[in-house]
Amino acid sequence: MSEERAVVLLSGGMDSATAAAWAKARFRWVGALSVDYGQRHRLELEAARAVARQLALAEHRVVGVDLRAFGGSALTDALEVPKGREDIGRLIPITYVPARNSVLLSLLTAYGETRQARHLVIGANALDYSGYPDCRPDFLQAFARVATLGTKAGREGKGFALHAPLLHLTKAGIVRLGHTLGLDFALTFSCYDPTPEGLHCGACDACRLRQRGFADSGLPDPTRYASTPPFERG
Repeated sequence: MSEERAVVLLSGGMDSATAAAWAKARFRWVGALSVDYGQRHRLELEAARAVARQLALAEHRVVGVDLRAFGGSALTDALEVPKGREDIGRLIPITYVPARNSVLLSLLTAYGETRQARHLVIGANALDYSGYPDCRPDFLQAFARVATLGTKAGREGKGFALHAPLLHLTKAGIVRLGHTLGLDFALTFSCYDPTPEGLHCGACDACRLRQRGFADSGLPDPTRYASTPPFERG
């Protein structure tokens, strides 16, 4: 285990939670940052708190940045969340939040700098994902340079390393990795459009990718869905 410190973006979804578990296994001190940006699926913030407790992270901070002021996304505006899409990943969907990861990684960099943590961890995934431009390798490589050039720590020779350990994993691979690391996936929350009772809808992109990940992994899915997961139907 490295004696260095790391900070991780923890949304409360399965990817970010697995990334947090990965960081916990590799660094002696891990802090987590969750962002309340006005997302319609704010239940994920409670999931993030539960995951941080389960992993016994050194610190968990929740900060607010209201991206509803700009709108432009089904997650931050009065737009319908797509359901039952078969072409996930081909086009950038309406659930894309404009420049979200640029904003969130900037906050994570600030958090890391104040905690003397030079390792930034994000659960971005470029394979089984919804087509978001800010989950792609070229963006992450560019941001790592921005983090170093735009901070006091970076200019003083203590640049940042940006880790995306899930970047080239399938959803099934993410499930298996999280399972190996002891992550309780029942604590995580992925749905973009949860029911009033707090169930996963079972039909949005995030739910369908989650379902496929568990189905392909061969591991049981602990998720409570409002509709029968199509990937489990015979």
